[in-house]
Amino acid sequence: MKYFNVAGPCIEGKHYMLSATERLHSELTELIKDEQYYIIHAARQTGKTTLLLNLRDTINAERKYYALYCSLENVQSFPNPEQGIPEIVNCLKMDIRYSNLPNKLDFAKNLDGIEIGGRLRAAITDFCVSLDKPLIIFFDEADCLGENTLITFLRQLRNGFVNRGNIPFPISIALVGMRNIRDYKASIRENAATLGTASPFNIIKQSLNLRNFTEEEVGKLYQQHTTETGQVFEENAVKLAFEQTQGQPWLVNAIACEIIEQQLKKDYSKPITAEMVSEAINTIILRRDVHIDQLLDKLKEERVQKVIEAMILGESKIDRMSDDFNYVKDLGLVRLQDKAVVPGNPIYGEVIIRTLNFNEQMSLESSDRFSEYDMPKYYKNNTVDMTLMLQDFQQFWRENSDVWQERFQYKEAAPHLILQAFLQRVFNGGGDVHREMAAGRERLDLCITYKEKKYPVELKINRGKQSIERGIEQTLRYMDTLGCTEGWLVAFDRDTEKPWNEKIYQKPETVNGKTVHVFGC
Repeated sequence: MKYFNVAGPCIEGKHYMLSATERLHSELTELIKDEQYYIIHAARQTGKTTLLLNLRDTINAERKYYALYCSLENVQSFPNPEQGIPEIVNCLKMDIRYSNLPNKLDFAKNLDGIEIGGRLRAAITDFCVSLDKPLIIFFDEADCLGENTLITFLRQLRNGFVNRGNIPFPISIALVGMRNIRDYKASIRENAATLGTASPFNIIKQSLNLRNFTEEEVGKLYQQHTTETGQVFEENAVKLAFEQTQGQPWLVNAIACEIIEQQLKKDYSKPITAEMVSEAINTIILRRDVHIDQLLDKLKEERVQKVIEAMILGESKIDRMSDDFNYVKDLGLVRLQDKAVVPGNPIYGEVIIRTLNFNEQMSLESSDRFSEYDMPKYYKNNTVDMTLMLQDFQQFWRENSDVWQERFQYKEAAPHLILQAFLQRVFNGGGDVHREMAAGRERLDLCITYKEKKYPVELKINRGKQSIERGIEQTLRYMDTLGCTEGWLVAFDRDTEKPWNEKIYQKPETVNGKTVHVFGC
């Protein structure tokens, strides 16, 4: 019986899967037909390897070309071409040896005396000479090549490309990875390596992005399981899975896998509900599977911090034409929605915050010192006393902010992260904290839900009177969105010279029968 795959490429007949080629089919067909070199980029575990293996098999079955798949992941440890280029040749040799290509034992046999700067090209050219049909190569994980190995690799591809009218060379090559061509260039420039006039990038015809699933495609994928087992995914379950994942393929599969294999223990008699999807999402977030851990490890990078920190604060200083922004977008950590920079999907948004305040959250949950900040203290008649809770936070912030802010790599966003860690401590197991982050909105919106009642909270950096007035307006709009008549605005004053008795205050503002409680911190 098939199952939802969360490890490695999908295999037809073994896994539930959608055709990856359909997401890029027309563009790829034209590029191969026109004998072009190109880049395919997408975030981690979106189906790139599945696409390449499918393309390789399809092309070989048509018998017009020979197609070869080669992963360069092992070359990551060899940044210098003296080691990196021979390792690329070895990767090709291994993949050719176990392929259905003819003359496979002859690859790279006569390379003695050939310098590193021409060895890869010579090996590929000699092999193309021995073939009776043109060759296509898909280089997977191409963006893991480091420093001068990348430059030397690309230069040899360029030399082969420009001379292939007289000297045999692959008619089409794909460089596949998480990064777009702009970031290949940025990586080289950062290392001060000159590309000169004969840029190895000027042979790249196009850079293609392998998109996520649409909501309709998520439904089709889940329907495969229904067809095979009779187990139904309710409409609201499919809708919620798409909303929370935005069609990210690994997450879509992981949710279904968690429900079917862990929650239901393969009991196919029960329909899959939206409540099951919510529970699965929470489990995936807390468990931090390898997919999420690998992605969030990128948060440590300075170029990623610039974008993510601005998004948390709601600042509009992100240059959307910059290599840094495009790099973070290509990783899948952020996307554009209505011209705003938002998390790649709500699940990533949640794990970003939880990752950045993880140590502080653990400190709050494990220390007896903070036992006073428990849900029962703020619970009254099925409602939450938000005013009392935020008064306690003000005191906590006054006493601990200097020490706690120093713990964070993301120091500009530390106030927002600490308050969210505090809220998670209070509502752990007793309520939910939903976050709406977007660069350019000048704030971070939180919606706390408890006993089906909503409590809108807005976080903002206090930049003066106009900033507070603007924050009140924004909170009122957010309250309207949620259908609430009461909201809370927490404004952090980062002026280290200002005394605490001026920073800490509480003031209710009532507009048209709606109240915003402003808390200065």
